[in-house]
Amino acid sequence: MNWFEAYLDEMDIVTILFSKETPSLNNHEFYLHDGVQRHSLTVIKKEELVTETKFTCKSPVDIEIGKFNLVSDLFGNQTELLIGSVIRTKKFDQLYYYSGNDLGANYSLTETTFKVWAPSAEDASLLFYNKRGTIYQMFSLAREEKGVWSITLHGNYDGYFYRYNVCVNKVWREAVDPYAKAVSVNGEYGVVVDLSKTTVPKYSQYLPPFKSPTDAIIYETHIRDFSIHPESGVKNKGKYVAFCEEGTKGPYECKTCLDYLVDLGITHVELLPFNDFEGIDESSNQDQYNWGYNPVHYNVPEGSYATDPYDPYVRIRETKEMIEALHQKGIRVIMDVVYNHVYMREYSSFRKIVPGYYFRFNEFGLPSDGTGVGNDIASERLMVKKFIIDSVQYWIKEYNVDGFRFDLMGILDIETMNAVRQKIDEIDPSIIMLGEGWNLDTPLPEEEKAIIKNAEKLPRIAHFNDVFRNSVKGSIFDLLEQGFISGDIRYNDNFKMLFAGSITITKEMDGLFQSPQQSVNYVECHDNHTLWDKLEISNADESLEIRRKRQYLAIAIVLLSQGIPFLHSGMEFFRTKYGESNSYNKPDNINQLDWARKNMYENYIPLFQALIAIRKAHPAFRLSTSEEIQRHYKWLAPSPNLIGFLLHDLDEIDTWENIIVLFNNGVLPKEYLLDDCDQWIIAVSGDKADLNGIEQITKKVMIEPLSTMILFKTKI
Repeated sequence: MNWFEAYLDEMDIVTILFSKETPSLNNHEFYLHDGVQRHSLTVIKKEELVTETKFTCKSPVDIEIGKFNLVSDLFGNQTELLIGSVIRTKKFDQLYYYSGNDLGANYSLTETTFKVWAPSAEDASLLFYNKRGTIYQMFSLAREEKGVWSITLHGNYDGYFYRYNVCVNKVWREAVDPYAKAVSVNGEYGVVVDLSKTTVPKYSQYLPPFKSPTDAIIYETHIRDFSIHPESGVKNKGKYVAFCEEGTKGPYECKTCLDYLVDLGITHVELLPFNDFEGIDESSNQDQYNWGYNPVHYNVPEGSYATDPYDPYVRIRETKEMIEALHQKGIRVIMDVVYNHVYMREYSSFRKIVPGYYFRFNEFGLPSDGTGVGNDIASERLMVKKFIIDSVQYWIKEYNVDGFRFDLMGILDIETMNAVRQKIDEIDPSIIMLGEGWNLDTPLPEEEKAIIKNAEKLPRIAHFNDVFRNSVKGSIFDLLEQGFISGDIRYNDNFKMLFAGSITITKEMDGLFQSPQQSVNYVECHDNHTLWDKLEISNADESLEIRRKRQYLAIAIVLLSQGIPFLHSGMEFFRTKYGESNSYNKPDNINQLDWARKNMYENYIPLFQALIAIRKAHPAFRLSTSEEIQRHYKWLAPSPNLIGFLLHDLDEIDTWENIIVLFNNGVLPKEYLLDDCDQWIIAVSGDKADLNGIEQITKKVMIEPLSTMILFKTKI
């Protein structure tokens, strides 16, 4: 009978837990046996716990991990030394960091090499499964340097289903390869694939030049939402390849899906997560829904969006076809990525292969939960950072994606995020990075978190601007609270900064960011109530038409402010989720893009398109540096209900020499007196818009209630 257990908590620190049922011993001496030598362990601390006595012992030598070690006492009792919290020490991280780029299954026609990083493992093997879920071959893996286990098998292993079986602390656990490039239906097995079979024509040559993140106009959608509506006109509803279908028509022949995106003029489509996630049974024909924030396999496309989830090749090929169909239309693709947590820590391959390493733990030794889903990824650890960088790099090189939106980016650390940015820049500096820089309760020092407060430490990484969002429409947590567009003027001073890309404009008000390239300006996204649903509560006593004008006022503020405009799909036709604030698993009738509703509000969309066209045509609305904005921007606040800005002396930047933009949130028209007697041209007034001008005016102009006005002067 073993009276005690021993754990390695640092490379030279052993913790021994002695049961209090052990006969009383006056002399406590412990020894380490590494198979060659016996070393005396020095007791440096003794603690009395409830049922055990805890001894903290120091070894005269660093203990080699992965090797069989025994701990014994003076009387010959012995136990195997198990891996403890050493797994989370910096010394372990440095000793076992593996820099190779060959983890996973590396396929060729004549051989496949399998490599898995499992430094705490005592043993590991490779299992091949048939499609009935039965093991039919097993191979022992050889331990190599840095804790990598490997085997090279000669022959053609294309299509083989595999798992790793890893023994840590005398417990065997099967796991899917974290670096798997393909999986079986529902991700039960990794699959060896020949990626050359998934090659599709690339159409990057159709993409317009993209110099600065402020040139982006981002349109967020969900792959299933986009086309699942019964009247979308799409054959492959809810699938990747729905984005490949042209000529689709909705009610009364209105354009839908891909053709509609092209007509809008947006530059980037941001897609909610499409790496393999939990929450949908890929083998079921039943309609199921999930946003996709339950990541399981990070380097494999989700199977429920494929026309055949059973064929590992189909999901890969169709994801690439979707991306290239958008590229062919001049639209870039941003991938929503979820590196901050896994679906369920207990069943994660990370935990099964290297228990205790990939996740953060609090001061009580329990998994931290800043994400709210039971686990936080420990991005600060070297092999976690490497995994994130490797994964991002893989999606760029294999799938040709153009950007990444990092979910709950505040869980991740600054060093990792900057390393990701650096790697992306080595490949293609035009690839955009943005994320949620919320300050979440995870055991990482605040100064190391990738949060808005630390934006100056995160150059060329953009943040969703919640100050912008709340100032425009009111708090997302208090549906009754109003913002500027819903009639409240208490946030007006914020707009002095917000219109200017949230940089510092005056000494009295610090900006949120060092550069307009860091501000993602938005009022609505997949999260929380749609703007239309919030207005239905915050402005319930108003007519539908007044609320629609308020919504378009918000859209105009997003599209005309300095920074990166972000638009939620369908907001231009007043998207509703019928009051649902968290529709992550709600049915299609809540989440779908309603193409019948689009047809109903078709007459509003030209203004949406015109605002996009004006932003694209005039660089003055998308200045890329703080210096340019500070030189050309002037805040205007002629009355509490009328605010805006002047962009002046634009000779070297724009064909418009001076621009005035005004937003009236009042229910009455407002007069604005011009500072000069020059002739100004109206480009936008109410629901009318024309890039070449609607009419010319001098001295004064009247701004309609609940509307936007753009005035400009051309160069003489």
